[in-house]
Amino acid sequence: MPPENPSQPTDRLDDDDYPAYTMGRAAEMIGTTPGFLRAIGEARLITPLRSDGGHRRYSRYQLRIAARARELVDAGTPIEAACRIVILEDQLEEARRLNDEMRRQRGDAQEPSASRHG
Repeated sequence: MPPENPSQPTDRLDDDDYPAYTMGRAAEMIGTTPGFLRAIGEARLITPLRSDGGHRRYSRYQLRIAARARELVDAGTPIEAACRIVILEDQLEEARRLNDEMRRQRGDAQEPSASRHG
């Protein structure tokens, strides 16, 4: 039986952070231009990884972020403001996730002691 390799190429298909998309494909997928992707990169909203040849590569997570920025820009928000809004939205989502996780852990830890009252 061959040894298991936890890093199979197919594992990357489910990885939201794997830089699978070229700039042209990424722009096509979110309905924008490569120039827009460069602009949000310059605004430091996303930082694409680079292929061995130096080409920008984007992950699915980055495309979701870019698509949200595009929605805001299409609605008339200046690109710098749109990038800041998206960053804040992302931070809020992460804070909520951590808060929920802490509440679950605290609830699990407090549950046995709560049953002693009575």
